[in-house]
Amino acid sequence: MKSTVWLLFGIAFSPMTWAAPPSVSEWVLSMNTVWLVMASALVFFMQAGFALLESGMSRSKNAVNVMMKNYMDVCLGSLLFWLVGYGLMFGENLTGFMGTSHFALSDASDWDFTLLLFQTMFAATAITICSGAMAERTRYDAYLLAAAGIIVLIYPLFGSWVWGGLYGGSGWLADLGFIDFAGSTVVHSIGAWCALAGIMVLGPRSGRFDKRSGEVRAIPGHNLSLVALGGFILWLGWFGFNGGSTLAAGSDIGKIVLNTQLAAAAGACGALLFSRLTRQPVLLTATVNGSLAGLVGITAGCAVMAPELAAFTGLIAGAIAVAGARLLERWQLDDVVGAIPVHGFAGAWGTLAAGMFVHGDLFNPTQIMVQLAGIGAAFLWAFPLSLLLFFAIDRTLGLRASTQHEQQGLDFTEHDEVGYPEFHRHSIIRE
Repeated sequence: MKSTVWLLFGIAFSPMTWAAPPSVSEWVLSMNTVWLVMASALVFFMQAGFALLESGMSRSKNAVNVMMKNYMDVCLGSLLFWLVGYGLMFGENLTGFMGTSHFALSDASDWDFTLLLFQTMFAATAITICSGAMAERTRYDAYLLAAAGIIVLIYPLFGSWVWGGLYGGSGWLADLGFIDFAGSTVVHSIGAWCALAGIMVLGPRSGRFDKRSGEVRAIPGHNLSLVALGGFILWLGWFGFNGGSTLAAGSDIGKIVLNTQLAAAAGACGALLFSRLTRQPVLLTATVNGSLAGLVGITAGCAVMAPELAAFTGLIAGAIAVAGARLLERWQLDDVVGAIPVHGFAGAWGTLAAGMFVHGDLFNPTQIMVQLAGIGAAFLWAFPLSLLLFFAIDRTLGLRASTQHEQQGLDFTEHDEVGYPEFHRHSIIRE
């Protein structure tokens, strides 16, 4: 009994028991770190959403190929962004155009590692936008090479103009007062303009358009259940995408996530209303893309808008997604999943809306002009450069799969496996 008492006494008065408690600043840092890591996990989960949505909108013979691109986007993107992209985007930026430090981050503070983790997930999102638009006719190795170019150069350099200077200096668009809180333009429009260049170099899928009559031929996706599930997962992940961009576990997260929710819901309604008003069928794919367009649209201004204007922004974005898809068809541009209207057109609208609907400073003409400058700079940077990238890959390695491989399906020709072996058993012919 006495030995037990002395043991408890020793534990109670040991030096470890009397160690100084964490300071307030340490508690705050810990809370912010936990929140940002959780937000990073949500944004990472968005890759599953993209994979399901893009695969579901593609034909069954290309399901594995689409999944593989989304999977490798994260793997390749994480390594290259750590090695090069993070430094170009967030390193010391004295010129306003590019970062020059913090490459291959290894000797840094715990908070720096947390920021790198979070921003890596954003980078992976940007390149994934291309995979869906270019699906069903792009060679796998060529796509990965293009993705590497985007993650190493195109995405981080524009990002440095808006979000750069984390370790000194600042980007030139940031100095102008450009508003893009979580990346309607930095992430989504940049990815979409790269995708636009990609589908222009690739050309449409075989049989998508009749060259003589101009008729548009529908090529339905193989599994709309995957599309709906992917949409829900992306919606959930967006709470981390926008909410995590606070970079702190503050009280403003609630309003940001509420604005995100309202815009997504209104985006689906906008797609519905536009489809009804133009006497088009109300499609599941259009409805899901409408909500995603609402999410893209509110990403720039979720921290500065009142809820009613967030809902209005999402409503217009949803209509833009449906109208933009029709416009691409008229131009005979084959975007398999509607990525360019959702991420490009709606992203540009959302960035403009972020300047128009600033709470307490509505329709400030100076801010609107700054937003237009940023939107234009994004297109003039990403589209021509990615056009050159895709053109160079097409001329050297070859960007497009052969017609025979396209007809047979890229699952088998690129990966020697198929997503639905029972279904394809009699249609696969080995060369």
